[in-house]
Amino acid sequence: MSHPQADLVLTGGPVHTVGPARARATSVAVRDGRITAVGHDEVRELIGPGTEVVDLAGRLLLPGFQDAHIHPMGAGIELGQCDLTGTTDPREYVRRIASYAAGHPDTEWITGGGWSMEAFPGGNPTAALIDAVVPDRPVFLPNRDHHGAWVNSRALKLAGIDAHAPDPADGRIERDADGNPTGMLQEGAVHLVGRLVPAPTLAEQTTGLLRAQGVLHSLGVTAWQDAIVGTYANMTDPTPAYHAAIDAGLLTARVVGALWWDRARGAEQIPELAARRAETARDRFRATTVKVMQDGITENQTAAMLGPYLTGCGCASDNSGLSFVDPADLRTYVTELDAAGFQVHFHALGDRAVREALDAVAAARAANGHRDTRHHLAHLQVVHPDDVPRFRALGATANLQALWASHEPQMDELTIPFLTPERAAHQYPFGDLLRAGATLAAGSDWPVSSPDPLQAIHVAVNRRLPEAGSDPRPFLPEQRIDLGSAIAAYTAGSAYVNHHDDTGSIAPGRLADLVVLDRDPFDGPPQDIASTRVLQTFVDGERVYAAPDA
Repeated sequence: MSHPQADLVLTGGPVHTVGPARARATSVAVRDGRITAVGHDEVRELIGPGTEVVDLAGRLLLPGFQDAHIHPMGAGIELGQCDLTGTTDPREYVRRIASYAAGHPDTEWITGGGWSMEAFPGGNPTAALIDAVVPDRPVFLPNRDHHGAWVNSRALKLAGIDAHAPDPADGRIERDADGNPTGMLQEGAVHLVGRLVPAPTLAEQTTGLLRAQGVLHSLGVTAWQDAIVGTYANMTDPTPAYHAAIDAGLLTARVVGALWWDRARGAEQIPELAARRAETARDRFRATTVKVMQDGITENQTAAMLGPYLTGCGCASDNSGLSFVDPADLRTYVTELDAAGFQVHFHALGDRAVREALDAVAAARAANGHRDTRHHLAHLQVVHPDDVPRFRALGATANLQALWASHEPQMDELTIPFLTPERAAHQYPFGDLLRAGATLAAGSDWPVSSPDPLQAIHVAVNRRLPEAGSDPRPFLPEQRIDLGSAIAAYTAGSAYVNHHDDTGSIAPGRLADLVVLDRDPFDGPPQDIASTRVLQTFVDGERVYAAPDA
């Protein structure tokens, strides 16, 4: 019996299928965008005159990576603005701000960001630093976490922020001893200035989105979940950009959008979200998820904890962080969202926020039964041990941002000193979650941190950063996970979260979303994982990225 010839055959393996048995093959055939055969030399019988043959030459073939928590349009736009990433030198920040302002004399607002909190005492830069180089135009620069923003005096004046301005309920204006604002805004206070920043044009948004897509394809990412679809703080709704890219035939990735939950409102917004879900679905984009930000971050002590943060002297403070949505209301909202067929994507860093999110999932399960909504909790910096087994029991996926699970200044200087030793030991418990049977997915939170899955996989396995000169100590090494599990989280796990059930593994009938690496990282020592590069990326069997030396 003859079989139709393949459009594409990748052969000369190895092929890591990420199937249940973690089986390996050496050849894969593709026809009409789907995998038709997985095996060994017999697959080569499907090669015909019109078949493209890719010789893997011993390099590893994987399913395409999927990022389960990312902000690509904003990241792409920021790459074209005042970019403060890649350094922790305050003088370099000021130099870049001055240089960008000089190079853009007609720009009304100086925007961009990506600076690191550890560059400044307490994580808080001052307006005076920017005023020295840009006194006449407003400057608005979110930090790399995007939970705070550094602004100059002109921006504070335009927003009416002075010593008499109250803190918003969900944020904080940093002040000096006399109560005057210093130029640092935390959480909800960011919006006080962010709402004044002119929104990027649709052309700028689309350019940013496509710039980000190019970066992600070069890193082997074929699909993602956009973690904020809607308008929040200074973030512009990316939906029109996705539609513009689709209409132009330029969106090649598969995208699930997480519709922003307005925490100033209640359940009355659910019908509106359902309408948006129906109205915005188009081609490769669908907004079937709702994003609930339940707390803040540890570095500015807004992550919601079960007990108080410590003060600089090691004493208990009166602050346990912020729960942005009342826990009782959260249970009601999540139950209603689940009944409406929505997946809920929780931002939950602190152990109290994690528990509140799991309690909400439990309430939904009790009221609605176990629906295929695949709720997931992102970040999971501190998880109480009692809550670890609940992920499996409730069918809640643990969405890991593995790059954060390492010794670096924001961890060692701005986090650990302000957590009790017990709570500090419960950070990023990937190993415990895996051993407890939780489903693991993975994402980058780009532009908060690098979008490179291989960098994150390196940290998940090693619990330390790969860069030369980084702290050599593994961070809570008992929470390491193995390479196969880390890859599965970034492929099959994220595909599960995204309801992309015909992706995430290499098997006949699956969509041919594939990535070719420059080596097989299973063959080398764990400390070399991060040196692995992507050579080629395919979506639907079509090449969307090829390295110059591929």
